[in-house]
Amino acid sequence: MRNELIERTKQFGIDCWKFCFKVPKSREYNAFVNQLIRSSSSVGANYRASQRAKSTSDFIYKLKIVEEEVDESVHWLEVFEEILSEHSDEILKLQKEGKELLAITVASINTAKRNNLK
Repeated sequence: MRNELIERTKQFGIDCWKFCFKVPKSREYNAFVNQLIRSSSSVGANYRASQRAKSTSDFIYKLKIVEEEVDESVHWLEVFEEILSEHSDEILKLQKEGKELLAITVASINTAKRNNLK
């Protein structure tokens, strides 16, 4: 599962980048594109960092960053869904993956917290 999540979180950033490449170039779109690329690429980098955590607290801290970044990515995808309806199929697939990664991350945080109390 660990290697699968490393790959999934990395692929999420790549897939968001590929979507952003298709977005029309303008000052208005570029602001949103930059935000989505930043947050989605951070998901994989921070998940990977969590796998090298030095303690349970460090692991939880790093996963909380993943949680924030994937949630922000889903937000920007929701914005794009409203303003670029011609790409809705691709956006909905990205949202689905983002929400799945978010759920997995939150579950991992909760499990780590429970295990840390024992």
